[in-house]
Amino acid sequence: MQTPPNRSTPHPPDGHQWIDYYRAIEGRPPRETLLKALTNCDAEPAASRFAVDLGCGDGRDTVELLHRGWRVLAIDGEAAAIARLCQRPDISPQQLETRVERFEDLTLPEQVDLINASFCLQFCSPADFPAFWQKLVTAIRVGGRLCGQLIGDCDSWAAYAHMSHHTREQVMELLAPFELEWFEEEEHPGKTALGVEKHWHLFHLVARKIG
Repeated sequence: MQTPPNRSTPHPPDGHQWIDYYRAIEGRPPRETLLKALTNCDAEPAASRFAVDLGCGDGRDTVELLHRGWRVLAIDGEAAAIARLCQRPDISPQQLETRVERFEDLTLPEQVDLINASFCLQFCSPADFPAFWQKLVTAIRVGGRLCGQLIGDCDSWAAYAHMSHHTREQVMELLAPFELEWFEEEEHPGKTALGVEKHWHLFHLVARKIG
């Protein structure tokens, strides 16, 4: 599915292009939240292993899922990201489906075992975020998992009107349908992957749907 022509995907808020970001993170390992979620999944018997990788970029998390035998639907709003993912020599294309799709227009399959959302949920606009979040919750089967990050209200990017951010209390409300298996709040000055100074305020999470 192509990105609607009248709705462009937001660029990174530091003035760079997405291709700059993909180049900066090339070769980095999968996110810790995904690895923790996969460890928990491996501890349980499973009839299926189907994951959705939201904001997949060039595939640092998608590749890990494929290597572990998961079937993966990888979604990104940037066609360049999907192109880079599909050109990787370390993927199993027979287990991979891809889509170019903005979060605001997202459609998801039912009974997903894992939704991975690494450092991407903030790119859904605040006006569309409630409906977007409900789609995520509905798509995950009971016993399935969500892992990734939400940005907090003290993050530098909270100043951008087109990006979503949340207080700790709001995050807890969003996660009410889940049991938290790992949750960590992080706040400190730092830099982006492209070396731009910013203040980070993040909520890292691995959560199992309970109802």
